[in-house]
Amino acid sequence: MRAVIQESFGGPEVLRAVETDRPVPLGGEVLVRVRAVGVNPVDVAVRAGALPLLGEPPFGVGWDLSGTVEEAAPGARFKPGDEVFGMPFFPRAAGGYAQYAAAPSRQVARKPAALDHVHAAAVPLAGLTAWQGLVDAARIEEGQRVLIHRAAGGVGHLAVQIAKARGAHVIGLASAAKHDFVRGLGADEVIDHRTTDFTDVVGDLDVVLDSNADGLRSLSVLRPGGTLVTIMEHWNRELAAKAEAAGRTFAGVSVEPDSASLEALARLIDAGRLRPRIARTFPLAEAAAAHELVGSGQVQGKVVLTVD
Repeated sequence: MRAVIQESFGGPEVLRAVETDRPVPLGGEVLVRVRAVGVNPVDVAVRAGALPLLGEPPFGVGWDLSGTVEEAAPGARFKPGDEVFGMPFFPRAAGGYAQYAAAPSRQVARKPAALDHVHAAAVPLAGLTAWQGLVDAARIEEGQRVLIHRAAGGVGHLAVQIAKARGAHVIGLASAAKHDFVRGLGADEVIDHRTTDFTDVVGDLDVVLDSNADGLRSLSVLRPGGTLVTIMEHWNRELAAKAEAAGRTFAGVSVEPDSASLEALARLIDAGRLRPRIARTFPLAEAAAAHELVGSGQVQGKVVLTVD
């Protein structure tokens, strides 16, 4: 099969397409014929050596995938021909940038019927991060006031829609050029983070989803009893202690595979209440160009690789 690997840490140029053996699914696993793969900021950080999840290269890269089950090992809960999506093995290597990938069958879910493979591949890592932060950790409810950092990004644009689907009043932070995009997702208010200090204009919030390592300032706009959900600072014990001392709840989220949450996201999608936005697609062989775009920080929505 064709796959993309990296043999060293560095810029996008370290990604290389190679011929390699197909993985062999073990008990309870499926072999997925990959049709599309999402490209995430974590992929870029791992490639650059800024996030040492996978040890030393060489290794395959990528997690988000959508495709068709080619083989099902004994004990797997899908059969050949089933269409599935997920982010298997995260944060361990999944080798998703490939024509085939093996995955535990309980770490993937049936692909939403409303989405093609390109759009489905945009959902798992970002969607699970948003869901696990807002629903599992913060337990957002109807009528609550929720602030979403980076509301136009991969996690943020899905988080806005998830929060709205659960009846929250959503405030998004985004640059002015992205305001129409964020309003189109359903945000009730949008703040230009480049010209306005959000701590000056919002307060008494029930939940803040902070993907911007801005935890202390996010903490300051929460009401007593409110919840700060952090992605970049999920390990920050000092921030957790300050939240507790201030009478707020701290929830650090490090996303993990979860088929039940994937199924919940699929139900929202098929009900027309959640839709991933695709910024651009690239063929698998142009993974380096996709990384360059994601690394620019200028993406609205998601970047996806298509796999022949």
